[in-house]
Amino acid sequence: MIWTVRIYLRSLGAHIRAILEYEADFWVLVAAGLLHQIAGLVFLSAVFARVPSINGWGFHGTLLVYAFTTFAAGTVPLVADGMWRLAGLIRKGELDYRLVRPYPVVLQVLSSSVGLQSFGELTGSSILIVWALAGLDVDWSPWRVAAALVLFVSALVIRVAIGAASNAVVFWLGSANSLFAFSLQSVGDMARYPLTVYSLAFRIGLTIVVPFAFVSFFPAAWLAGYAPAAPWALGAPLVAAYCCGVTVWVFRRGLRRYDSAGH
Repeated sequence: MIWTVRIYLRSLGAHIRAILEYEADFWVLVAAGLLHQIAGLVFLSAVFARVPSINGWGFHGTLLVYAFTTFAAGTVPLVADGMWRLAGLIRKGELDYRLVRPYPVVLQVLSSSVGLQSFGELTGSSILIVWALAGLDVDWSPWRVAAALVLFVSALVIRVAIGAASNAVVFWLGSANSLFAFSLQSVGDMARYPLTVYSLAFRIGLTIVVPFAFVSFFPAAWLAGYAPAAPWALGAPLVAAYCCGVTVWVFRRGLRRYDSAGH
């Protein structure tokens, strides 16, 4: 396990060092990531300048939901951006040599790229999380801090797992791009706002069918003390384990279907 994690981190580190060779590109994309977060903050501020709350959610609670979503979305390019290259690897037959390496194929694919924009997005969303928590009356204790970290890590794992599984669908679609995964990611963007603003069908979809609500809404509800939704957050570790299991299963089934470039 330690060897697997070490190889994964070394692969990501190699890509990050290559990226930092082009400092201008790096800083431009960091700035772009920060501007993206500022735009979201301006939108929320404009909404709450007109209404005091949305279905019981105030500004700081909604900001926490938004920031959790964007932090998880910003983590994906940093630790698993290679998922978006899977369609191209299959199309060009470049997946072949990864099959013969003594390392899990899914981890080779996930660590095959790092997105520059993640640094700006993570910086911006981290600031928003601190701001939101400072505005909420959270009763911090050692147990609450530990539970919050577990929920936070679970949320990141869920987001990465959903992205990886949706990209693996290209094994069956045979397309040259990841349109299905991009579409599903757009659905996940709906979790930027409290789940209560949507209809019952969307709430079920974002909770059970594709559990984006465990990435942002339920952890934020637990921290902010929104009683009706808070208990659901404690299921996040189980949901994360389930999503990882589904992702590995989908990827293995996809690899069985894969024909190399020589066929």
